[in-house]
Amino acid sequence: MVRAKTEMKERARALRRAGRTYDEIVAELGVSKSSVSLWVRDLPRPATPPERLHRMREARWAPHRREQAIMRQQTKLAAANEVHPMTDRELFMVGVGLYWSEGAKSKPHRPKEDAVFVNSDPGMIQVYLAWLSLLGIEADRRRFRLMIHESADVGAAERFWADLVGVDVSSLDKTTLKKHNPKTSRKNVGEEYRGCLVVRVRRGADLYRRIEGWWYGIVVEAGRRSERMSDLA
Repeated sequence: MVRAKTEMKERARALRRAGRTYDEIVAELGVSKSSVSLWVRDLPRPATPPERLHRMREARWAPHRREQAIMRQQTKLAAANEVHPMTDRELFMVGVGLYWSEGAKSKPHRPKEDAVFVNSDPGMIQVYLAWLSLLGIEADRRRFRLMIHESADVGAAERFWADLVGVDVSSLDKTTLKKHNPKTSRKNVGEEYRGCLVVRVRRGADLYRRIEGWWYGIVVEAGRRSERMSDLA
């Protein structure tokens, strides 16, 4: 009996040195926790394994993260409900700002008046296309091209964008493939990565000039508004 107890004690000490917790030793040896504590209490407390630390952190922060996720979703839904059906004027102004933020622009060193919009966000593309329709840009003047890394699922991305804009895949212009650089740690990977869609308006020089003029008008009016607000202050 004494020998068996001694062997059990040595096994408990070996397990403790291997980093096991009291509960794990109790479960493996089938002895009481008080016995384990008596046998191993002189041994230094083992470092908590990284995977167990991760589980502990997750258990601690999981309720907080769930609460934050719910709050974020509630805020987004409340904000979405603040957007009432847009008037044509509102869509017009949104579209001008959208293009001037994300669209191609003529530069002094590279003058090129061409209406080209590039984005990876399907929502941005949908709003831009709605804006083009508001301006009366016919479907036959719109050309679409995919830009994507060659390591991605090109076919799936082409089908996704074609479905989104309502055209046949065969009508897309030739896809531009970006060469894969193994030294670069890319974040835009996985099933959700679909590259960028290029929307070009054929014979778009006049449209580009009007966009530039509209944006200039918005900037001027914003400046006037700021001056009026300063005068009232």
